[in-house]
Amino acid sequence: MSVKPQGENSQNFYELKTEQVFQAAEEWGFVPSGRYFQLNSYENRVYDLFLEGESKKDHVIAKVYRPHRWSEDSIREEHEFLFDLKEQGIPAVAPIKRDGESFLKKKGMIFSFFPKALGRMPQEFQAQDLRQIGRQLAKLHNVGALKPALHRPSLDVESFGWDSLDLLEDWVVPEVWDRYEEAACQILEYLEERVEGQSFIRIHGDCHKGNILQTDPKEGMSEYFFVDFDDFINGLPVQDFWMLFSSDESGNRDELNEFLKGYEELRLFDESHLDLMGPLRGLRIIYYAAWIARRWTDPSFPKIFPEFKNYLYWAEEVEALEKIAWSLRS
Repeated sequence: MSVKPQGENSQNFYELKTEQVFQAAEEWGFVPSGRYFQLNSYENRVYDLFLEGESKKDHVIAKVYRPHRWSEDSIREEHEFLFDLKEQGIPAVAPIKRDGESFLKKKGMIFSFFPKALGRMPQEFQAQDLRQIGRQLAKLHNVGALKPALHRPSLDVESFGWDSLDLLEDWVVPEVWDRYEEAACQILEYLEERVEGQSFIRIHGDCHKGNILQTDPKEGMSEYFFVDFDDFINGLPVQDFWMLFSSDESGNRDELNEFLKGYEELRLFDESHLDLMGPLRGLRIIYYAAWIARRWTDPSFPKIFPEFKNYLYWAEEVEALEKIAWSLRS
């Protein structure tokens, strides 16, 4: 489960120096060359480290978890899920173990090291690509269904929705708060009536196109695989569907059908859950805004989201929520 931020360790994280990352990598048995790239990550700090060795292409990815976001047990479950996938022959980038452990603790922070994933982000998907992605996600969900994650969150409406909405009352600009609250309540009430926790399995949790990579076809048959399991949770499988498609349902039905052809080759799916895709998108909008608010004390967040306190930001957010809420009335 996630835990609330605390002072000193969070400050260490905000002021993290690359030298500390190099030192942790050395402690894990690597020999960094001193060269690195810092990779994009809002929650964590992630570095592509160049290593000394026979090949100048040797790399390792260092991931520094945001303190107090996840417990040690919940991070172990993230890693365990990745190891489970690999054991079942499903492409997954699992952490590099040392002496049976998959992470290192230093100054209140947790460091993990991953092999660098060799793949490219696809620009667009053809029908055969969507079917292959559907098959890969079905395999992932089949493994996810084998056991629950006892220390990870479950995508329940109370903690992801209502708690977020309560927090946002102090952040949404007053001019649109009433509209925002009304639309959000309609979406959350709809989900409360239809989301059944007994159907939850381990899922990716943040399955958007940016977290799908494709192997280089020059090295053989191209293959899709999923990366970045930092938000992995217990939830409905359909939660891993909707981020792959645009918000315009009329324009992506053919793509969704191709995806489902691949998915249903390997796993049964309750197609009535497709009606939850829009409301789950709404839940994400609410939760994401609350996530920014919760991270506002991180010095990087006001810089990344400078428009967050502006009227225009919230006007666009409320329009997106109202569009979803209106669709539920038909």
